[in-house]
Amino acid sequence: MQLKRLNIVDIEYVAHRLAKETMAWNEPIPDFSTRYTNALERCIETPFQSFGGRQLYSGLLKKASILFYFMVKNHPFQNGNKRIAMATLFYFLYRNKKWLKVDNQELYNFAKWVAESNAKLKDDTVRAIETFLKNYIMDFK
Repeated sequence: MQLKRLNIVDIEYVAHRLAKETMAWNEPIPDFSTRYTNALERCIETPFQSFGGRQLYSGLLKKASILFYFMVKNHPFQNGNKRIAMATLFYFLYRNKKWLKVDNQELYNFAKWVAESNAKLKDDTVRAIETFLKNYIMDFK
């Protein structure tokens, strides 16, 4: 099964709007137009990169893990990156007929942990994300 990719329109109309409307915190999420040029594009393209005809991130969990990592760590937006990363992760899984059965606060706490992780430990952090997702992923019905 070929995995469905996300694009900028998906992020703007689904993930960004959803995060802005449903995940209110003390700090507002700025308008989509204020995102950092090309940072978001790199985040959503990375899971589908290949080298020598071989995918760097094979399978849904690896792709979802690296997507979440970069959405959190690369700060494609001025604010709200963890919330937008959460909504993007949910939408990416939904598009691929999966879902996470996890409390929003628990996922947000995990996103904070990812944000605070040492960039030198990227591979370990991505593996931890994959383990986290394995524990909560389910088929979307």
